[in-house]
Amino acid sequence: MSLEKLFAPCTIKGLDLKNRIVMAPMTRYKSPGGILSDEMKAYYGRRARADVGMIISEATGIDRACSLNHPDVPRFHGDAALAAWADAGRDVASAGCVMAPQLWHVGAVNAGQPKGWAPERPYESPSGYLDAKHKNGVAMSEEDIADAVAAYSQAAVAARDAGFPCLELHGAHGYLIDQFFWDVTNRREDAYGSKDLPGRARFAAEVLKAVRQVVGPDYPIILRLSQWKQQDYGAKLAATPEALDKWLTVLMDAGADIFHCSQRRFWEAEFEGSPLNFAGWAKKLTGAPSITVGSIGLHGDMIATITRFEGAALASLDELLERLDRDEFDLVAVGRALIQDPLWATKVREGRDSELQPFDAASLASIY
Repeated sequence: MSLEKLFAPCTIKGLDLKNRIVMAPMTRYKSPGGILSDEMKAYYGRRARADVGMIISEATGIDRACSLNHPDVPRFHGDAALAAWADAGRDVASAGCVMAPQLWHVGAVNAGQPKGWAPERPYESPSGYLDAKHKNGVAMSEEDIADAVAAYSQAAVAARDAGFPCLELHGAHGYLIDQFFWDVTNRREDAYGSKDLPGRARFAAEVLKAVRQVVGPDYPIILRLSQWKQQDYGAKLAATPEALDKWLTVLMDAGADIFHCSQRRFWEAEFEGSPLNFAGWAKKLTGAPSITVGSIGLHGDMIATITRFEGAALASLDELLERLDRDEFDLVAVGRALIQDPLWATKVREGRDSELQPFDAASLASIY
């Protein structure tokens, strides 16, 4: 298959990209005290200089005392933290690569919390539930919700003022925004709860509107979404294209410009009767640009890497290229392959397939 479209420059929502390869956001736990470390700055810079068109940062915490579940995950507030992010952004931009910080609140998810450490206040979520059976932390009051929305908007202003040309909101994988979407974790009976998915999207819509208000009408906002949750791999928020359309319309009307659609395996059809994947349906229904992600270039499932520390064999890119050529989606986010090898995109562009490396889970332990 031709690599021409994958590596052709493009402009999407005002972002001039040198190609369609996106480095997916991946938490690395290498920022002691929540300040992005020099080794992490270099980590991003290496990939920016090796043919990655856009980098979406690892998830970074908004200014809520319970927004993170680990002390070595970077935050996006405070002078020292923001200065470190600004340094990283300038370095990436100097390589002709676009960078978006991903703004995050973990909600009730305490997975990964180190022994002997806890956030400064209890974890918070729509109803105090981690999943269908387990509680963790507290249900958010309306004041908590308003404060969280404000924290997202403050982080958005900081991203814009630090020189980042766009940002991403993490609304996937069972974290706070996604916990409002999911009826298993959102059991509220007020205006933030509902029997239908568009109703449960109110919190996300308020976050999007608040961010849009402070960054202005032309600043690109990416929203990461998933049907699956780390608490339930088989979860399905929208069971039909019609349900997906209603959900995404609420989010686009609130200010989302680009949908980053996370699947465990990008090649899987989202609904019966069509080969379109999640990103394909998002683009078809809304007309908005979309990013696909999920085991690109690899056979092994990402969940196996996280839960069992397994590696993954190399996989052909032919199906990805076919889908891209027929405009099923606009951008392609690559995760583990770029953890394994910062030169992955360059090797693909130059046809150096024999030099591509299978994913070794041991690579998660170091930063290169």
